[in-house]
Amino acid sequence: MRHAKAEPFGDEDHQRQLTERGHRDAAEAGAWLAAQGIVPTHAMVSSAARAQATWESLAKSAGGSAVVTYDDGLFSAGPDTALDVLRTATPEATVLVFVGHNPTAAYLAHMLSDGTPDPDAFRAMAEGFPSAALAVLEVPVDWADLAEGSANVTHFHVGKG
Repeated sequence: MRHAKAEPFGDEDHQRQLTERGHRDAAEAGAWLAAQGIVPTHAMVSSAARAQATWESLAKSAGGSAVVTYDDGLFSAGPDTALDVLRTATPEATVLVFVGHNPTAAYLAHMLSDGTPDPDAFRAMAEGFPSAALAVLEVPVDWADLAEGSANVTHFHVGKG
């Protein structure tokens, strides 16, 4: 997931906050996940304030009590580094949510796709990866074995704004 809509400027980029719309979109994404029966068990979230707030709003609406890790490295991570972080997920993570930044979030979703995505999800994802965009991937391998082309895109969700 890409973090939700944040304020355009801040004294420090790492501390930029979500806008009201950002909180609404993140909460709506959580409600959408719950409606799909996708309840997060774990999360790996950038330590940036906007990513943390995205996760908190999403988690409140999605339900459950996920184990969350805030990672400074995900703030400036490219897709390869983000993939390395995801490989460290515990085997108990049956539904893992990544909350990061673009372009990494979009690149990561495309990079992990095995080339046989749900056509509607892939078409929507190809049109862009705006704030609060959420790609759902089915991962049939252990987290430690996560690699390029090892997952299947099953859903793509963007809030109404």
